[in-house]
Amino acid sequence: RPLRVAEGTTVAAALALGGDGSSRTSVNGQRRAPVCGMGVCHECRVRIQGRIRLACQTVCAEGMTIDNDAGTAPGSATPCP
Repeated sequence: RPLRVAEGTTVAAALALGGDGSSRTSVNGQRRAPVCGMGVCHECRVRIQGRIRLACQTVCAEGMTIDNDAGTAPGSATPCP
């Protein structure tokens, strides 16, 4: 679903603002969210425009499509902003 955020907002922050903050589903089916916020833990992996990215290290851009089930079966896409 479309979400408008302020300029400079990271994808991780947009996920938190637009829903439950989850970035992916683990292989055990548990929802995962950013932990460290600085790109070390990789819990915030998302698929953006078909490429795996870290949500905490990626700034939103107009028309960006985010699939918040990166690393597992494709999930619902979230356009940003």
